[in-house]
Amino acid sequence: MLYFISDLHLSPAVPGITALFLDFLASLPGRQASSLYILGDFFDHWVGDDDCTDPYNARIIAALRQAADQGIELNLLHGNRDFLLGQDFATAAGLRLLPDPYVLSVVTWQFVLSHGDILCTDDRDYQDFRAQVRGAAWQGEFLAKPLAERKAIAAALRQRSEAIKAEKRDGADYLMDVNAATVEDFLRDNGYATLIHGHTHRPDRHDHIVDGIHCERWVLADWRQDASRAWGDCLVWDGETLQRENLQRPLA
Repeated sequence: MLYFISDLHLSPAVPGITALFLDFLASLPGRQASSLYILGDFFDHWVGDDDCTDPYNARIIAALRQAADQGIELNLLHGNRDFLLGQDFATAAGLRLLPDPYVLSVVTWQFVLSHGDILCTDDRDYQDFRAQVRGAAWQGEFLAKPLAERKAIAAALRQRSEAIKAEKRDGADYLMDVNAATVEDFLRDNGYATLIHGHTHRPDRHDHIVDGIHCERWVLADWRQDASRAWGDCLVWDGETLQRENLQRPLA
């Protein structure tokens, strides 16, 4: 059984989501899971692997390592919030970092996995920003700064991002979703495989006809919490079908 999740945005500020994830992770051996694929924005922010020793981060890493030691193959793609997750984190957690996109072949079926932000090409300002921060020069300069300064910069960037998203929701909501032509090109370039992604926070299943070939696109939900519960979803591949499973946990 293969499991896919995305957009948990883990941080100490969301204890309900954290508890839901830890319960879900601990349940995987009993679910006969062989692999877990985390499709980005696992953490709400990540400013460098020297932050692995932070108590909250260390708790998450220890839980991942325990799952890996129990035989669950853990895989992670970077998102727009945690693209600085590096090999030190991966080694400590017992997981494998995957490129975006990543083509996954399972017997006679193929999936293409992506965080999904590369599909939102209508948002040109974001794509320019993404190209900058994914570059070696920017990352090298950023990671050379003291940890406290990096955290302050990340907090400022998050505030700016939330303000921009709020403005776009009021004016041009289409900027927040994928571009249809980009999706078709993406499916074509990746062999018309079944696409699974997150990022847009718009869980759904979509059908696309590309060059006369029927393709599926599955969008994962972001995980959320309110005063009474935490909730999210996962996709499950049982060897024959892909199904969505809703997850929730009451807050204590």
